[in-house]
Amino acid sequence: MSEIIISAKDIEVKFRVRDSYLTAIRNVSLDLYNGETFAIVGESGSGKSVFTKTFTGMLESNGKITNGSIMYHGQDLTKLETEKEWSTIRGVKIATIFQDPMTSLNPIRTIGSQITEVIEKHQKLSRAEAKAQAISMMERVGIPEAASRFDNYPFQYSGGMRQRIVIAIALSCHPEILICDEPTTALDVTIQAQIIKLIKDLQKELGFTAIYITHDLGVVANVADRVGVMYGGQIIEYGTVNEVFYDPQHPYTWALLSALPQLGVKGQDLYYITGTPPSLYNEIKGDAFAPRNPQALKIDYAKEPPFFQVSDTHFAKTWLLDPRAPKVEKPEAIRDLHEKISKMTSKGGAFHVRAD
Repeated sequence: MSEIIISAKDIEVKFRVRDSYLTAIRNVSLDLYNGETFAIVGESGSGKSVFTKTFTGMLESNGKITNGSIMYHGQDLTKLETEKEWSTIRGVKIATIFQDPMTSLNPIRTIGSQITEVIEKHQKLSRAEAKAQAISMMERVGIPEAASRFDNYPFQYSGGMRQRIVIAIALSCHPEILICDEPTTALDVTIQAQIIKLIKDLQKELGFTAIYITHDLGVVANVADRVGVMYGGQIIEYGTVNEVFYDPQHPYTWALLSALPQLGVKGQDLYYITGTPPSLYNEIKGDAFAPRNPQALKIDYAKEPPFFQVSDTHFAKTWLLDPRAPKVEKPEAIRDLHEKISKMTSKGGAFHVRAD
């Protein structure tokens, strides 16, 4: 395994909402390795985006890291407080691509000025040098006739082209870590595939570490080296992409995989996860997924499970891995998942899990 580039330990994040506190992240730890692609998956509200915002100091004003550390090159990012302190990290060392390019771009400023602003601010280049670098980056992300389109406005670009510009801005200062927060959700399927391929190609060329935040397990299967599954403000399982897809251990991971539309059987209802996620205003006792888990044990309602080690790289936070637990079979839908996915891809399906 490569060197650890960022190490988060026991991160807790709280938001003040009216007269209450909501605990969005509950003691999450994660080591991110140089050059890898790590995907974070889970339902809306599970804490995916909030967790990665702690890497760039972009929590909303009512949010605060109340415990833990985030070590990056010997510096604890949780200790940074001012915009001046964060300006040495955000956009320069750790950059973010958001899902909707129209909310990331200023509609009344030209595309070129928005790219050169970042370059001028962080690289101390002249306006002419910044323009030349911006045009080069536009070409690199696949903007045709980049020089002549430099002074266009965002509305003159298609959705896919706007997302390419957002990628160009994020990479213009050659960050070490790129956070991709649902980067293809607002795009149609064909453009999604192009954007994913573009990011993969740029990662190979520039060597940055990537974090994907997504609901789409198909995207995860195609890009990730490792996967972390989040639920109720915690990472509840993580491992290599093959381990999490083909040997999942947590009942929530089972449920996510069972809900894959590609596993649907003609004439039968698609699987869905019953119930609702837990309220993060209240203290959660035991396993947060227990009320929605048909395989829940009595201890799941009383005591939070620790992480159990499945392999050198695979860990899951479930009492089912305790040696004293009864043997519980995985759902029928995800048994022999490797074989099922192989059949889908042999028939021309786009879903596949990358080889290690």
